[in-house]
Amino acid sequence: MDPAKVRQHFDRIGHFRILVIGRSNAGKTTILQRVCSTTELPEITNSKGEKVDLVNVQGTLGRGYHNIEDELIFGSNPGFIFHDSQGFEAGSDSELKLMKRFIAERATTMKLDKWIHAIWFCIPMTEYERAIVAAEEKFFNECNTAKVPVIVVLTKADAIESLAIGQLRDKGFTMKEAMQKANEVAVQMLSELKMRVETELDRCKYPPKDCVSLASMNEDNADCNPLLRCTTNALDEAELQKLVISTQQVNIVLNIEYAVKFILKKWDHPFHKEILELDILGWMPYSQVCKTYFMLCR
Repeated sequence: MDPAKVRQHFDRIGHFRILVIGRSNAGKTTILQRVCSTTELPEITNSKGEKVDLVNVQGTLGRGYHNIEDELIFGSNPGFIFHDSQGFEAGSDSELKLMKRFIAERATTMKLDKWIHAIWFCIPMTEYERAIVAAEEKFFNECNTAKVPVIVVLTKADAIESLAIGQLRDKGFTMKEAMQKANEVAVQMLSELKMRVETELDRCKYPPKDCVSLASMNEDNADCNPLLRCTTNALDEAELQKLVISTQQVNIVLNIEYAVKFILKKWDHPFHKEILELDILGWMPYSQVCKTYFMLCR
């Protein structure tokens, strides 16, 4: 068995590249750290491939003011390359124009390793009453993202529980009663808010492909798999689906899940052992499982 056949599409495409958009308090950096299984800050390089001194961006790293062309790469998982929008909440015409140009260029470039494959648009649930603001409506009405799937990420969803406690207290519940009932009320509030966000954005000229909520990303047991699933399902090409699923190193279950789905969908004739093995390993070229298998086959 030739490992090169399994890795061929990865070599052709390169890294899985994501543009992350959102307000300064949306928790973007925390999500990227969770996806890459690290608590470290990313290494940043500019468009010339030169390393950016973190001292110069440390104070603004969480606020999204570095250049959109900069590449953010975490040493724990270099298969992902992230780009962060700069000063998005300002909603200025110049910033929107810059973002539109970046998306258009990176969605059509002939250099496959420079493509952006997905956009994560983060909206914090800490601002429950104003989930969608003018700058975001402007993006979804003016920025043509038809070639790149956009996933709306409702971040900090756990903040809604505090709002639920406040609402219950206003209705006369004691603090103990409110805390006991808060989770149930918060789930309903989040469901209603998610539906409202989806309805508002679906009216826009360039609506997102999907919407997912994430909670407690700063905790050890936080689950970012819903975001990875949404991103994978939004992609049109099987090769890109393989790339994002295999590049994530959080949960081998995702690799197995999508490998089985793909194979069951594809195969309508008797299985051939070697071809079947290649198809399975095509979803996990970065995993220890695949490395071990290749070693045994040599």
